[in-house]
Amino acid sequence: MNGQSELIQTVLGYIDQGWVLAKSWLLSPAAWSQFALLIAAYLLALVIARYLRPRLDKLLTPPEGQQNLFATARLFVLMFIPLLLPLLAYVFTGMAEGVTRSLFGSGAVIAFGKRVFLLLAVRILVHEVLRDPFLKMLGRYVLIPVAALYAVGLFDFVIAWLTNTVVSLGNISFSIMSLVRGIIAGSVLFWLGRWSNDHSNAFIAKQEEIPPATRTLAAKTAELLIFGIAFLLLMNIMGISLTSLAVLGGAIGVGLGFGLQKIASNFISGVILLLEGQATVGDFVELDGGEAGTIVKMTARAAILETFDGRWIVVPNEDFIVTRVVNYSDSGSANRYEAPFSVSYDTDINKVPAIVEAAVAKHEGVLDKPFPPDCELRAFGESGVDFAVEFWVNGLDDGKNKFSSDVLFLIWNALKDNDIEIPYPHRIVEIRNKADK
Repeated sequence: MNGQSELIQTVLGYIDQGWVLAKSWLLSPAAWSQFALLIAAYLLALVIARYLRPRLDKLLTPPEGQQNLFATARLFVLMFIPLLLPLLAYVFTGMAEGVTRSLFGSGAVIAFGKRVFLLLAVRILVHEVLRDPFLKMLGRYVLIPVAALYAVGLFDFVIAWLTNTVVSLGNISFSIMSLVRGIIAGSVLFWLGRWSNDHSNAFIAKQEEIPPATRTLAAKTAELLIFGIAFLLLMNIMGISLTSLAVLGGAIGVGLGFGLQKIASNFISGVILLLEGQATVGDFVELDGGEAGTIVKMTARAAILETFDGRWIVVPNEDFIVTRVVNYSDSGSANRYEAPFSVSYDTDINKVPAIVEAAVAKHEGVLDKPFPPDCELRAFGESGVDFAVEFWVNGLDDGKNKFSSDVLFLIWNALKDNDIEIPYPHRIVEIRNKADK
């Protein structure tokens, strides 16, 4: 009850001070002159803003279709045009404040108006200028409340209260202000880190003359540097000495020795893969465990394979190091496939290789190098003579490519055009009657 009564008395004291201040403003000629100057500054800012805004819009809007650094900079500046009116009002009010303080020795009213214009500018910045969801949230819950406290003159009081309020957790003590500062600074720093990382990755991805593995390694290195610098800056802002992180480093070392060794192994394996370039994004690989697909993404812990039926398989990086991996598309190398077929025993088999090789060579995807199509006699089967044609192609015989299917169609049509019979199994069934025994 005593705490509540003290709080009520404090609030009533502030209300009484506000009432006294309001009466002094209402009854003072200096205050009325400051109100007049405040209105005049706003009207002047309004007239100038209406005159400048269409001209600035026309000046800063780049020509249609222009996409370069200069056009991007113009569009960035154009975003802040809505701030023109409150900022002009703030500047003119500051000039008027200097006049009133020199004439009357007081400028409390016009100083309050100047802070209100600053609050309006912050509100417009948050609601009309900022587009990023995180920045809008930060502006809504941090910038606007801070500007409002500054406008009513309570900013210093709130900062002092947050600084003097100490929270103890065991042997650790910290002020609420340091906690708030750490949360805000950490959020801003890691948002900047994410933004920088996205742009650096986009820039690195455009460097097509660099091998894909090197690009991925550069992107991961940039990511580690960006977030490492952000972490160090946050520690400095919060006043945490880096030497005190030695205990944390020891704990992490113990964790790596027990529960995190797999994570550490996968991370190091990922670095080795990026350095050696044996498997990179875009390669079609098959592992000993049966996993097969195109590598669509390589992370610090695992590689993501996409199968031809659209499924994603997450394969730990360590599996690429300790098991056998078949890479079907490393460095854009060609792949060899074969299409088996059979012909009748009544066929002159000496003519078959030339006919089939010429037909298969007509396919636009079949290569002449490293070897042209090669038709080989494989066996004398039960129902016919078995052949197979070997051919080389760029790419995989699956997904969008149907090389084997196309080649079999070509073989079928070529054999039909040359009256060569494709046999089917023959069986002789002997039926015996018990009476014949």
